[in-house]
Amino acid sequence: MVSLSILAIAALAWAARRAFDFELCPICLGVGGTWLWLLTVRILGFPIETTMLPILMGGSVVGTAYLLEKRLSPGRSGLLWKTLSIPLGFIAVQGLLVFNWIVVGVALGALVVLIALFFRVPPEVTTDSDAVEELKRRMKDCC
Repeated sequence: MVSLSILAIAALAWAARRAFDFELCPICLGVGGTWLWLLTVRILGFPIETTMLPILMGGSVVGTAYLLEKRLSPGRSGLLWKTLSIPLGFIAVQGLLVFNWIVVGVALGALVVLIALFFRVPPEVTTDSDAVEELKRRMKDCC
């Protein structure tokens, strides 16, 4: 059932991507959409086979970390980003699976802080400052 869900959602995402020219990964949407509906059904109290749920959610955590790594601000370490964000994502997933909303909130809050640190664009250095102009003048007068 899980594999069929992934394939069905991925097929819909692929069709939407072609129709609307979206840059979305159909497989990622298939996996994410599947664990989202499985988790929703579980929260609503319906019995489901939960073996695949944490596997799918963990895959989404890792996939998202690798996707975001490509968009890091200049000079930020991809390895450090993944080393910090993936365990935090796993903690959030574990909290979701056991319905511990405090753990989910703390982990997501920590992820927001991490995102702010890794994706903040450093301020541009202006070349018009008085100090730069003074250094240029000194270099011209040097030799």
